[in-house]
Amino acid sequence: MKGRYLAGNGENKNLLFLGPPGLWPAMAVDARYIRNFSIIAHIDHGKSTLADRLLELGHITNDRTKKEQILDSMDIERERGITIKSNSATFEYKAEDGNNYTLNLIDTPGHVDFSYEVSRSLAACEGVLLVVDATQGVEAQTLANLYLAMEHDLEIIPVINKIDLPAANVERCLELIDKSLGLDKDRAIPVSAKTGENVQSVLEAIVKYIPAPAADLEAPLRALIHDSIYDSYNGAVMKVRVFDGKLSKADRIYIMGTDKEFTVTDLGINTIVPVQRKQLQAGEVGYVIAGIKSVEDTRVGDTVTLASRKATQPLPGYQEAKPMVFSGLFPVMGDDFEQLKDALHKLKLNDAALIFEQENSMALGFGFRVGYLGLLHMEIVQERLEREFGLDLINTAPSVKNRITDHKGRVVYIDNPSNWPDPTKYDKKEEPYVKATILTPQEYMGNLIGLLQEKRGIQNNILYLEDGKVQLLYDIPLAEVIYEFYDRLKSISRGYASLDYELADYRESDLVKVDILVNGEPVDALAMIVHRTVAEARGRQFVERLKELIPRHQFQIPLQAAIGAKVIARENISALKKNVTAKCYGGDISRKRKLLEKQKEGKKRMKQIGSVEIPQDAFLALLKTEK
Repeated sequence: MKGRYLAGNGENKNLLFLGPPGLWPAMAVDARYIRNFSIIAHIDHGKSTLADRLLELGHITNDRTKKEQILDSMDIERERGITIKSNSATFEYKAEDGNNYTLNLIDTPGHVDFSYEVSRSLAACEGVLLVVDATQGVEAQTLANLYLAMEHDLEIIPVINKIDLPAANVERCLELIDKSLGLDKDRAIPVSAKTGENVQSVLEAIVKYIPAPAADLEAPLRALIHDSIYDSYNGAVMKVRVFDGKLSKADRIYIMGTDKEFTVTDLGINTIVPVQRKQLQAGEVGYVIAGIKSVEDTRVGDTVTLASRKATQPLPGYQEAKPMVFSGLFPVMGDDFEQLKDALHKLKLNDAALIFEQENSMALGFGFRVGYLGLLHMEIVQERLEREFGLDLINTAPSVKNRITDHKGRVVYIDNPSNWPDPTKYDKKEEPYVKATILTPQEYMGNLIGLLQEKRGIQNNILYLEDGKVQLLYDIPLAEVIYEFYDRLKSISRGYASLDYELADYRESDLVKVDILVNGEPVDALAMIVHRTVAEARGRQFVERLKELIPRHQFQIPLQAAIGAKVIARENISALKKNVTAKCYGGDISRKRKLLEKQKEGKKRMKQIGSVEIPQDAFLALLKTEK
C-alpha cells in the first residue's frame, strides 16, 4: 500500500503525523482515546461533504487523492448525490488537550429505504453529528434521525452546515435546534463543509462530548456487523465494531444469526484503503475477511463471536431486512433470461436485502419476482442490472406484501397479484401500513391533508413548529405511498414538504384484485391489488392510459378492467381503416358494399387469431402521476 499521510502544518498544526500506513497503527489502542461517531442528516444537507472535510483534516486524503463524496464508492451514489451503502473510515487527531485520539467515522445511508442499515450503524457508535442545513432548517428526516439517535442513547452534536450561502440563517437554525429538536444550542457548531470553515471545531467537539467506548477486553468476543461488501478476490468483507474481547488472525469465528463458522484470514482498519492489523479489540472499528463466499452469510446487524469461546447473548437489535415492495422483472428479449438470472445472483452477493424468485408471465415470458426495501432500492437495482450487465429490462408496477387468513386460520402472505386466491377461500384480508412523518410550511397544510385523506391516511397528530412549519403524523397504507404519493406531495407543496416513513403493522382492509383484459384476455403482468373504494377509479384511469399507449391494429381492441366477472371500466382502441375499393370502378353501389362486407369478414377472422402488441411503457403506466 502506498503512503498517503502528511504532517500537519499551518492552521492544521494540531493534526498528528501518522507515518507510513503499513506501520500505523501496529499496536493496540487505549479505548479511552477512541471515539466512534456517525453523521446523520436529511437528504442533501451536506453529510457526505462534511465527511470529506473531516477526512482531509485527518490526513486520510490530501490535495492529490481527495475527491467529492469519497465515502460513496458507487457511480450511482455520486450521480444521484445520495449514500446507498454505508462505509467507515479511521483517522487520528491530536486534540488541543495534547492527547492523540483515534476517530472512527461510520457513514450511514441517507434514504428511508435503508433505515435498518442506519440503525445498525448508529448501534456501532457512541455519538452522532446531526447536520442541519442553514438555508432549509429542520426537515422530516432530521427529526426521524434525531429520534433514532435518541433511541440508541447517543450523544448528539448539532452542526449547522452551509453558512457560506447567502440564504443561510444561523440564528433561525439555533432556535429550531433549541425549540424543535430540544438540543443544547450552545453546543451547535456553524460550519461550511464546502469551504472547510470552522470544521476543525467539529473534531474538538467530538473529542470533548462523545464518550469513549465501554470496552471489556476479557469478555468473550462480541462484534457487530454494521456493513458487508463483496470483493471478487476476498469474498464477503465484514465491517465490524468490536464491543467485547479481542479478535486475531487465524481465529475461528462463529456468526450467531446464520449459525456458521469461518476462519479469519485477514483483518485491519479502514482508512479509505484497508490497513492490515494483527488484532482488533474492544472499542475498535475495522474489517474482517474470513473466506466467506456471499454477503448473505454476513448480514447487517449480526453478531460475530469466537467458535472456541462463544458469547452467551448476541448484541441486541438484529433482524433480517424484510422487502416491502415487489415487482416483476423481465428481459425485453426472451433470450436474455439466463443472463438476467446470472446477473441477479451476482448482484445478491453485494446486496443481502435483495430477494427474487422465478415467475412466468403469459404476456412477458420468463422473468423474476423481485423484493426490494423500497422504491429507491428498486430503481437502483434495475439501474445496476442495466449498467453493469448490459440488460434491457421491463419492470412491472410495484406491489406490496398483503396478508390473508383462510377459513382454517392459516396466514398466507401474497406479494404477486397473479397469486391472489378466490375470494370465497379466505376470511380476512390485511395490508401493511406505514407511520409517515411529513414536514411542510403551514400554507400547504390544507392541500396535503386532502391528499392524505384521499390516500386513506389516518391522522395521529399535527404539531405546529417554531419556524412556521407543521409536522403531520399519519398512518398510511404502504400501497398508497408507492403509487404516485411522493410526486403529488412535492407538487402540492412546490417541493418544500419532506417525507419520512417506517413500517407500522398490518390492518384489515377490503382489498380486491383488478384484472386488466386486452382483447378479452387477462394480462397477468398488469393485474393489481387495490382497495375496493378506489378500484373503479384506478381501473378507469389505467385503461385510459393503456388506450394511449397501445398502437392501433387492423381490428378493434377492447380494453377492460374487471373485478372477477364484473367489468368496472372499458375503452376501445378503434381499428385502422384499410378498406380497399380500388378495383370497384364504376358499376352499381351494391358491388362496393359486397366487397366491403367480404373485407369485414376477413377482419373478424383476424381479430380471432390476431395478437395485440403491448409496448414496454404500458407496464410502467401505473407508476406515472395522473396529469
